[in-house]
Amino acid sequence: MTRIIAGAAGSTTLRVPKSGTRPTSDRVREALFSSLEARGLIDDTAVADLYAGTGALGLEAASRGAVEVVLVDRASAAATACRENARLVKKQVPNVRIDVHAQPALGFLRGTVRTFDLVFIDPPYEVTEHEIAEVLEALVPRLTQDAVVVVERSKRSPEPSWPAGLEAFSKRSYGDTLAWEAVLSD
Repeated sequence: MTRIIAGAAGSTTLRVPKSGTRPTSDRVREALFSSLEARGLIDDTAVADLYAGTGALGLEAASRGAVEVVLVDRASAAATACRENARLVKKQVPNVRIDVHAQPALGFLRGTVRTFDLVFIDPPYEVTEHEIAEVLEALVPRLTQDAVVVVERSKRSPEPSWPAGLEAFSKRSYGDTLAWEAVLSD
């Protein structure tokens, strides 16, 4: 069972597609969001959840004070789950803007003019390092000053190739999961 952990929509159970998604565990989300909240990185932010799956990361941010959340996933079952989950969260957090895009992350980034303060990239483990590097490169112009990017991968995956403009500052291990944080640098 995947649920929103805290905030206005805390305890809301999220729909998970039957296959094709690997929702971030409650334990990892709690640790990640505790760190982000302690640094004031959620309130009044614009958040993108690329490779959203259930939308759990972006919707957790909405529950905790983000004002705008974009959920992006190319799989139609995942996008459908994101829409349903967004509807559930909006019942508890009516003032947040939540948009769902059923398209690849790279296509979304190349086609949008929106900017983001906080971005989650939690792709399926089979997504190549090359694709992640392309997404990170396309993401840089879409980031606000001092934006934070969180990349979640398997412990067996190498560190992402950070493009010019993004500087990694944190790497945390949660069981079989590694989460890197990078900041938009000058």
